[in-house]
Amino acid sequence: MKAEKISIIIPIYNEINTLKKILEKIENTDYCSLKKEIILVDDFSNDGTRNLIKELESSNKYKIYYHTKNMGKGAAIRTALSYSTGDIIIIQDADLEYDPKDYIELIKLILEDKADVVYGSRLSGGRPSRSFKFWHLLGNKFLTLVTNILYDTTLSDMETCYKAFRADVIKNIQIKSNRFDFEPEITAKILKQKYHLYEVPISYYGRDYSEGKKITWKDGFSALKALLKYRFID
Repeated sequence: MKAEKISIIIPIYNEINTLKKILEKIENTDYCSLKKEIILVDDFSNDGTRNLIKELESSNKYKIYYHTKNMGKGAAIRTALSYSTGDIIIIQDADLEYDPKDYIELIKLILEDKADVVYGSRLSGGRPSRSFKFWHLLGNKFLTLVTNILYDTTLSDMETCYKAFRADVIKNIQIKSNRFDFEPEITAKILKQKYHLYEVPISYYGRDYSEGKKITWKDGFSALKALLKYRFID
């Protein structure tokens, strides 16, 4: 694939303690000689993050957009996509659970025309990984198993944040989910449209609720509902 630019999409909600650190990591990352644009979407943070982002505006390093109410990760990604101009698009959470140094392995498969979409798997082994909470791990494996059964695939980590796309692929998909059910929805639609989806191992430095983790068991039920829904409609 001939590509000149990569868009890094960062949905943000209440990440005052980690945002600057992750931005530094992103800015110091190798992008296979691609130009980069970093798109920040603040999903109505109320912990001081929004003020921090406003301070970043003068640097002209980022495209910055603000939601006027909290809508969720999927809605923030949808907003960012409407302003992205890269040939490749990758999603990055604003915490420190994922390491941008892993980008290169995802990007290379797209540049080499081997993949349309690449997921970074936390569960395929070979990279450093902080111990999961048992119920989180079980929930992730269960949702991935349901994905594999419903869509006849062999993914190891459907719920991963690190997803890289050819821009024309993700922009050709209508994203309806507003919250964490973005992950199963986009996966379902990619698999149903028979795009070439690959996985590569990535590092994972998971955090606890005391450190700001937001996803809960309720989101697991929403993900299951989305997997079933998009298997048979849309």
